[in-house]
Amino acid sequence: MEKQYLHIVEKVASGSIAEELEIEAGDILLEINGNKIEDVFDYQYFTQDEYIEVLIRKRSGEEWLLEIDKEFDEDLGITFENGLMDAYRSCRNKCIFCFIDQMPKGMRETLYFKDDDSRLSFLQGNYVTLTNMSDEDINRIIRYHLSPINISFQTTNPELRCKMLNNRFAGEALQKAWRLAEAGITMNGQIVLCKGVNDGAELERSIQDLTKLLPTLESVSVVPVGLSKYREGLFPLEPFTKEDAQAVLNCIHQWQNKLFPEYGLHFIHASDEWYILAQEELPKAERYDGYLQLENGVGMLRLFMDEFQEAFAQAASRVVLPRKLSIATGELAYPFIQEMALQVMERFPQITIYVYPIRNNFFGEQITVSGLLTGQDLIAQLTGKMLGECVLLPQNVLKSDERIFLDDITVDMLEKALQVPVDIVKSSGQDFVNAVLGEFAGENLEEIE
Repeated sequence: MEKQYLHIVEKVASGSIAEELEIEAGDILLEINGNKIEDVFDYQYFTQDEYIEVLIRKRSGEEWLLEIDKEFDEDLGITFENGLMDAYRSCRNKCIFCFIDQMPKGMRETLYFKDDDSRLSFLQGNYVTLTNMSDEDINRIIRYHLSPINISFQTTNPELRCKMLNNRFAGEALQKAWRLAEAGITMNGQIVLCKGVNDGAELERSIQDLTKLLPTLESVSVVPVGLSKYREGLFPLEPFTKEDAQAVLNCIHQWQNKLFPEYGLHFIHASDEWYILAQEELPKAERYDGYLQLENGVGMLRLFMDEFQEAFAQAASRVVLPRKLSIATGELAYPFIQEMALQVMERFPQITIYVYPIRNNFFGEQITVSGLLTGQDLIAQLTGKMLGECVLLPQNVLKSDERIFLDDITVDMLEKALQVPVDIVKSSGQDFVNAVLGEFAGENLEEIE
């Protein structure tokens, strides 16, 4: 067996079942209940029961058969070196909207990997096209009843889907979603909208077709295609206009109003970009059905603003020291962050906040989200600005497990260039309030007196 298929323990959670049983980093999982483990699907399924037998090979070579009594579905607390416990499956499509194809050369190699792996959909919420899934994959999902599975539909027109994905099997792959729905597997969907391709009447058709998968298909997000400046030789796509965005929202709102009375779900959702481009007010929280599509930017700004208002109201009596600070964000969120900063300064005049929208010169001005900002754009546009005692940045500007930007500039390098500390703020409104108000934000006046 090659090393990449060995299920090597990377770490064990403190206080977990695995720690209690003296499972350690470097140990190898061999079997569960006498079954060989092919990948994370097998692992998740076989570890659900209240009684399991786990065969481990210790680093010494000794094999331990561990008998485990636990709660149903209780996690063992093991993280493996390979999260999928198998080789990653790369995407076979050549989608006309693929953002990876729009990246410049010379970036770190991992950024160019295109995944289309149903196991990542289950584990991390990634969206899959279904074109990379065999009938056996579908059977295993149904047999293990693993959900939710997130699916990139783009369109339900089989011929158009083949053209958009540049895969002659992309149309028939849609039938796999119907199999999952019939088996009761919870799904979420995504449509990347391309102007003149799958919008207009095609969008209407897709929504109508996808409503037939309710209620196991809980939600479908509609997001505008991201267009970088590196599109030479690629399918010609145009950015959406204000009028286009208004038409998209009109279509989505009509379907929401039709579906909600029957299903109790609004089902089809527009990402935040559409409302900003259309210059329309963001929907209230209840329109987002519990924020099922946050990772697609659906309701992210509404949730953030509501969390901010709640946390800010609770901070009314807090003692706050005088301070000056700055916030850098993408152009999309800038008006909302600026409005929050103004509210803070009005209530706490001892605080000065400078908010800077960062233009994305690296990928192109059509890219306005903060998650695609680079260190070099931050350095170029913040150098010489009033920054105060620190710069606040949203957490999504960094690689998930490292303090590094997409262009390999690190937070330390940014701090050195700007000559001020850089604080990374988590995504909630409460975290934002705490970061802005500073050191004494957690103490009220009575406690200090």
